[in-house]
Amino acid sequence: MKMRYVVGAVLLAGATYFALFGGEYSLIELARVRRERALEADRLEELQADVARRAAYADSLENDPATIERMARERWGLIKPGERLYRFDESLPDSSPPPAAPDTARRDAPSPGAGRRG
Repeated sequence: MKMRYVVGAVLLAGATYFALFGGEYSLIELARVRRERALEADRLEELQADVARRAAYADSLENDPATIERMARERWGLIKPGERLYRFDESLPDSSPPPAAPDTARRDAPSPGAGRRG
């Protein structure tokens, strides 16, 4: 009778071990698959939102005159009659001071009236 309990306990321990760690569908593998499924569901939601944003943007490019005008102004610098287009040199850093005005007066030349005796 005692041997029966030992064999039963060993079988139960083996089945528990196999359920947790063994086989293709172990509990650990199922937990991993559930985590992956949740990650993929989040990624799918992000992609669906991105597709919706892009579809709305494409629709506005096809049907919204204000969006079309803004794109023409930004990309190609188009202007309406009577407007002025200002372009800024983006190669200069914003923090640099503007170039100094040229100094027209020479410092080593005498001032007008210097050296005259009156």
